[in-house]
Amino acid sequence: MIVEVAEFKVAAQDRDAFSAAIARAASTVLAKAAGYRRHRILSCRESPGRFVLTVEWDSLEAHTVGFRQSPASAEWRAIIGPFFQQPPHVEHFDVAADG
Repeated sequence: MIVEVAEFKVAAQDRDAFSAAIARAASTVLAKAAGYRRHRILSCRESPGRFVLTVEWDSLEAHTVGFRQSPASAEWRAIIGPFFQQPPHVEHFDVAADG
């Protein structure tokens, strides 16, 4: 398993609209992707326009090849992309410990 961590920055006044859009996109697009396990969307209290998305994938390739190279990726981007103030920062992590 791999964990994708994506940070999004949107205008503070778009916080509620983006929150609704990413939740909708995650449940209707992302959750249907092969290799998807689950996700969590975090909204920062101190920085109202900052969000972090974590997605558990079966493998790195499930995200970087299977999802990113599929038509679903363009659909995902069409829903949430218009809110971006800058490109998202995305990294992939191995789980070092669980609590």
